[in-house]
Formats: sequence, C-alpha cells, structure tokens
Amino acid sequence: MSSRVSVRKTSTAVWLGLLTMTSTLTITRAFQMRTFSRTIFFGRRHSGCKCPVASNSVSRKNTISSPIANPSLMSRYMSQTVPSPLSEQEKARLETKIKEKGDAIRTMKDNGISKEDLAPHVAELLELKAQLDPSSVDPQKNEISKKGNNRNNHQSSKKNNEPAEAESDFITPRSENYSKWYNDIIRVCDLAEVSPVRGCMVIKPWGMSIWDQIRNDLDARIKDHGADNAYFPLLIPKSFLSKEAEHVDGFAKECAVVTHHRLTADPSGEKGLIADPEAELEDPLIIRPTSETMIWNMFKKWIVSHRDLPLKVNQWANVMRWEMRTRPFLRTSEFLWQEGHTAHATAEGALDDSKAMLDQYAELCEHLLAMPVVKGAKSPSERFAGAEETFTIEALMQNGWALQSGTSHFLGQSFGKAFDVTFQDAKGKQQDVWGTSWGVSTRLIGALIMTHSDDAGLVLPPRVAPVQVVVVPIPPK
Repeated sequence: MSSRVSVRKTSTAVWLGLLTMTSTLTITRAFQMRTFSRTIFFGRRHSGCKCPVASNSVSRKNTISSPIANPSLMSRYMSQTVPSPLSEQEKARLETKIKEKGDAIRTMKDNGISKEDLAPHVAELLELKAQLDPSSVDPQKNEISKKGNNRNNHQSSKKNNEPAEAESDFITPRSENYSKWYNDIIRVCDLAEVSPVRGCMVIKPWGMSIWDQIRNDLDARIKDHGADNAYFPLLIPKSFLSKEAEHVDGFAKECAVVTHHRLTADPSGEKGLIADPEAELEDPLIIRPTSETMIWNMFKKWIVSHRDLPLKVNQWANVMRWEMRTRPFLRTSEFLWQEGHTAHATAEGALDDSKAMLDQYAELCEHLLAMPVVKGAKSPSERFAGAEETFTIEALMQNGWALQSGTSHFLGQSFGKAFDVTFQDAKGKQQDVWGTSWGVSTRLIGALIMTHSDDAGLVLPPRVAPVQVVVVPIPPK
C-alpha cells in the first residue's frame, strides 16, 4: 500500500513511498504542513511549491530556508534598514499630499500631457510615497527612471535584477511590516497580481480555486436557505439609483458611469479613439456597485399577491466600487461576490431572514475556513446605505485588525416604497413589501490568508485547500 497525491490539472497519480510507523516524516519544501490544533492539520503553499495541500494525518518538521540558513538572504535581510517611525500628523500630511498629487497627475493625463512633461510630477509622487512607506518604492526602478526609459537601460536593468528575481520568494516577516507580508504571501504563492486596470486585480488559478471552494459550500447553504440563483444586468440606469435617496448618497462617490454607447476616430488624429459625441446616452448607465435597485425594479413585476412571498433570489457576480486605495482581495475597485435579495410580507419575516443568513455566514467561516468570527450589528453611521439595520460578522486578524467578513441587511420598506412594490394580503388589502439583502465577497480570501498564514508562506485549512494529500503509514511485518 502507498499514499496518493491528487494534483489539480492532471489525472496522473503521484505515489509517495512506504513509511513505517516508527519513522519520522519530514515534509520538504514541496509539501509543508502545519498543526492548527490537536486534530486538524493545515496545507501550506510557499515559495517553491506549486500546490497548496492539506493533510489530516501528517505532523510537520519545518525545513523552510531562513535568512540565517541562506547567506544571500541573510545579507539582504541585514542590509535592510528600518526607518524611524512617522508621527500620525506626518503620516496624515503625506497621505494628503499623495492624494492631491495623484489627482493632479490624473487630471494632466486626461488633458493629454506628454510623458516628458509628466515625468517630474510622477517622480515627485514616488518621492512622497517613499517618505510614507520606503518599501513601496523599488530603488532599482527609481534608478532606472532617473537614467531614462530607453531600451538599453531596460536591458541592463534586467541583468542587474537577476539576483533579486532569484530571491523573489522572500517573504517579509509579519513583525517587520504586516502589510508587506500580506502582499508578499499573495505574490509568492501565486494567488493574484495587479492588473493593467487601476484598482483591479487578476485572480490567478490558485486564488480562484480557493474562491471556488468557498462558492460551492456557500451556494449549497443559500439554496438550503430557500433562495434561487438568478442573474441581473451589469449596467443600471442612473434614474434607478436616484429613486432611493439614502442609497444614492451612499454610493454616489464610488460609481463608474457609462455615458456613451460607441467610440469613433478622433477627426484631428491626435487622440486616436474618442467617445462619439453623437452617441451620448440620455440616461447614463452605472456599472453596478450593488444590485438592489435593479432587483427591486424586477420584484415589482414578480410580486402581486401574498402567495408570491417570501421571494428570495441570489446572484453570483462582479461589482464595481471606485476605490482610491486598494489592497488585493481586501479592497479592490472590482471584486467577486454573491448578493442575496429577499421580499417578505412582514417585518418579522424579513428580520428573521437577515439574521438567519448571518448565521449561515458565521458557520461557513468557522466550519469551512476554520476562522472564528464575532456576530454583531453595525452602528447607524456604518449601516448599509438605505438599510434600517446592518448585521455583520467580524474576524480577528493576527495584527489585531477586526475585518468585516460578511453582512446582512434589514432594509425595512425603503426599497419597496421607492419602487412601488406592493402585494395584496389575505384580506384583499394592498401592503408594502419588507426586504433584506446579504452578501460576502472575495474579501474572505484575504481574511483566510491573514488568519492562518505565517512568515513561511500560505497556510490553508483542510476543507478549503484545493489539493488534498493523505499519507498512510504502513507498519513493518
């Protein structure tokens, strides 16, 4: 007998060898394990390993290279200097300057400034960022930009960067810089990377496989909750958003707007393609920040009688909320999520539904992700725009952060009244509908990373690890 490793993307069975009961199993860089509790073992993915794995029967002997064991890493580690900490006032001043400079650069770009004229402003922005966080600026790239951005310099920089690339699996210790540690985990473990679109990320296959595991588990819970999957348009008329006053106030600054329905060549030939002036939309379209307005517009058509209630729908989709400062999985302009929307005949029915779904989210985090959460209600200033009550689950990260990991909203009758959604009750009277909405997003992946991972790499609970490894020791005869 022997143990088999099932690796994604191939049907080939990889056989580990025979192990005696008395032998000590050392998992090398290819498969590193970590004990979470007495009975649960976690799969690890780190530099040099292309498969996050999980095991329920393997203990771990850590053999990961450290800066002390590796002279090149040691010299790099020792050469890093820790700048003196900035005061809160200095940080606030620099953040304000960075924002103002960034806005100014974007305005210059929109006005068609040349790259040569823009370069000094970009250099000034980078200098401000370096003052706020020296680790955010690559000194080698700055040196190259000073010399010029020609082909020869680019070729020489590639040669000079080869040693750095060889050490690109280095993960910043959490105690040194927690934010950089988080970004290093995502980069080294190949979960996601920055896209060409500002504020958006590319979720790579390994990151997507984790989301698939979460989605599959949650989708079954949503169906057990009584909701059916549906899909609604990505584009929402601006007039829909204007119908619910609190809702539009809450999302107005985050909306991306489509104003034209086609492009045309610039007659002057200077700007290439431009929005066709003759193709301007009468009612501009919003790329959905959330779908309440679109869904309640459809509820008006679907709900007539009390027999149509409760009505529960869910959609798996992407949404767009324009963000100034982004971080992979935790806060990006575009992200993946599920959003459930329900309509009820009574306030009690809607309130019970929103609380029941919050319980499902908490159970998902604790059972699938091995991530304890605290359930509670948001303060009035933190409630979802247009909601009477917002319930939340908060997960505690290793650095002391409380991370909002899922929300469920009791909407009252606000959206029902805004979209004139009524039903005929058992006595024949017209009544306004009560509503809820609830959702979780790919932020759960960020919470998962910060809950379980360490300075050696990514750690995943067995139930969510995309690849499972079972090692069966065979005693000698």
